Amino acid sequence: GWKDAINTTIINFNNEKMQIRWTSSKPFPGKNVSFSYTFDEGKHKVWKPCPTYLLDQDYNSGCVFKTEGPTLAISIRNSNGNEEFFSKSLKSDFYIKPKQPENVTFFWKEDTVTVSCNKPETAVRCLRLELQYKSKFDKEWQSRTSKCCSVGEQGFDPRKCYSFRVRLKRLVPYCNVVHYSSEWEAETFWMNGTLLGSCDDDIISQSNTVIVLSFLLSVLLMILIFLILLCRWQRLQKSVMPAIPDPKYMFADLFNDYNGNFQEWIDKTDHAVLQTKLEYEDSECMTEAESHQEDEKNSDKRRPREKIFSSSGVAENNDPNAAQVVCLMPTSNTIASFAGFKILMNDDMYVML
Repeated sequence: GWKDAINTTIINFNNEKMQIRWTSSKPFPGKNVSFSYTFDEGKHKVWKPCPTYLLDQDYNSGCVFKTEGPTLAISIRNSNGNEEFFSKSLKSDFYIKPKQPENVTFFWKEDTVTVSCNKPETAVRCLRLELQYKSKFDKEWQSRTSKCCSVGEQGFDPRKCYSFRVRLKRLVPYCNVVHYSSEWEAETFWMNGTLLGSCDDDIISQSNTVIVLSFLLSVLLMILIFLILLCRWQRLQKSVMPAIPDPKYMFADLFNDYNGNFQEWIDKTDHAVLQTKLEYEDSECMTEAESHQEDEKNSDKRRPREKIFSSSGVAENNDPNAAQVVCLMPTSNTIASFAGFKILMNDDMYVML
């Protein structure tokens, strides 16, 4: 009856260490049990006592010992060892639980991720590498399994942060009679080939980016507003308070030629202005009658050098009372008109009609 009531859990950790746990539908009343095992085959078996017991409420509930071969026999007896409650023979290789993957690497190429790890020393054909991943927008893990020791997956969005974890699994039923997998490798977080501390870092980095961009835009906007106000202020200042001209540029010769000596500059300037005024002073204008009288007086002294032309309007009207005004100025032989008058330019004299 005890044999039917006892359930066992058998795990061979990477073919290095065995763990056997047992439970019963009804506890052993007021007494403990002992455990023994052997890896020997045949009739001449050497049973070994459990080196390390696992306890449950101060009662022996399991045993841990070293894996020494592919065939295992176990026996659960009373504390004295003279009554057997449970016994079983098994293949220890069918209960292997692999170790975690070692030296896991991630390789990114565009939207494809390839995960690989070191190959275990034994039983590689019985192992599969399982990859699980999810983005921060996914609630459930996505899974992909491939031969040991590389697995790849496509369709990753470079704008999303993903969580990854990998483990090794034993094939059932060819290698194991139970589904045993290794513990998950430490979870890692990736975004577009960049390793992150967590996917929260991605949110923080995006927030920081938004803050920095907003600050830069604010600064640029303030600079633009300042420049606009500065231009308008300059225009207003020019309209309200016109700029006082700098005498340095209006009187360049005063500062350049006379080194600011105003008295010397004004003396020279007055002399030059007076001389220029005399040189370019207009000749005296006279009536035609006075011109004829002057010509008659000077006819014996010099030959006249110009002809006197009468105004066209006077000649046409034949008005005897109209006086013809003549201005004589030295110039070259040219005819021009100015302010309603006709001007004859002959040799060195102007004649204005």
